[in-house]
Amino acid sequence: MSFKLVTLVVIVLGAIAIAQLVRLYEHSSKLRNRREEDIPNRDNKLNANMMLTFVILLFGGFIWLMSTYGFTGRGEAASEHGKTYDWLLNINLALIVVVFFLTNFLLFFFSFKYVRKPGVKAYFYPHNNKLELIWTVVPAIVLAFIIILGLKTWNGITSDASKEAVRVELFSEQFKWTARYSGNDNKLGYFDYKLTTDKNQLALLTTATLDSAIRLMEVGSNDGTILGIKLLEEKLNNPRNIFIPKDRVKMEDDLDRKTRLLRLLYQMKARHNSNLDARAYDDVIEADTLHLVKNQDYEFNFRAKDVIHSAYFPHFRAQINTVPGLTTRFKFKPTITTSEMKKKMNNPDFNFVLMCNKICGGAHYKMKMIVVVETPSSYKKWMKTKKTFKDEYLAAPAPATTAEATADTLVVAVN
Repeated sequence: MSFKLVTLVVIVLGAIAIAQLVRLYEHSSKLRNRREEDIPNRDNKLNANMMLTFVILLFGGFIWLMSTYGFTGRGEAASEHGKTYDWLLNINLALIVVVFFLTNFLLFFFSFKYVRKPGVKAYFYPHNNKLELIWTVVPAIVLAFIIILGLKTWNGITSDASKEAVRVELFSEQFKWTARYSGNDNKLGYFDYKLTTDKNQLALLTTATLDSAIRLMEVGSNDGTILGIKLLEEKLNNPRNIFIPKDRVKMEDDLDRKTRLLRLLYQMKARHNSNLDARAYDDVIEADTLHLVKNQDYEFNFRAKDVIHSAYFPHFRAQINTVPGLTTRFKFKPTITTSEMKKKMNNPDFNFVLMCNKICGGAHYKMKMIVVVETPSSYKKWMKTKKTFKDEYLAAPAPATTAEATADTLVVAVN
């Protein structure tokens, strides 16, 4: 007999046993000539004592948890605005704890004190305008106070950063983060999603990336995984090729999309100012670790490639959604280095971390990026080891010429 069958039999027998016990209770009540709604005084007292015992255990457990694990367990705030954030959080928690103790004490204590007693009729108290006004106005004032302070803190995080602030972009996609530093000019290069290629995954806008995207639309990729417009037209117009109707429709849709995209790319190229290439060429792209400098102001810009993500820096008390098609931003100043935080947390393996706090897919749980906060000197040494976007882009294999790409792709098509 399988485990599932045994489990099913136990559940069925348990349900039958409960039904029989209920019937037995009903019959015993009839024999005692007692209605179902007639509750013995002994049972009332038992329930009242249990109410009082429960609230004592509830408060005791709550106090033990708070004293053992603290309010948050995240350690000291490692950013300048984080102290204000924690202060506001502590105010909210204090108000919640006071209301929690007060309301639950009254709820359970009144159940104990005003237990039903034989011969005592309950007092009917339907309405009181003064009480209604008090418990409406007082919470409204408290909530207004909390909301105003919260908006003030939020506006401080999202307001314009100073000119000295270092501009950094964080690019989110399933399931990784990519950091882009603004380079020596402290200006992030422009981007456009239509320029996304294997060589230019952040879609940065330069004359070279425009030409590469146009070439990709016209002749396709070298390995034949992306068919260009010319090859698609040749395949569709070749009378020797026979397609399943749905495959032909799919190819025609692909051709139409790429034709429209190519037209937009040529329009972008006609308007493009090559003097702006320098903004993107000196940017530094890092996919493994985000390096920051202690006591340096930062402005972070966020983009999403595929779905909504959420950039969450728990130790810096900062979080914001990253939305496809929309750039979001906030600023903060790190105030504690990684080595200092390891000592404060008494954890040699501690690291600051950037996480995704929005369920973005099956591998959401591992979408993390280590954040290293260091001194200016160690940061400069690290930065000297990194290549700029220009160095990396020009060092990558150049796309084949139109004739070469067409020939390569045609071989794949014929085979």
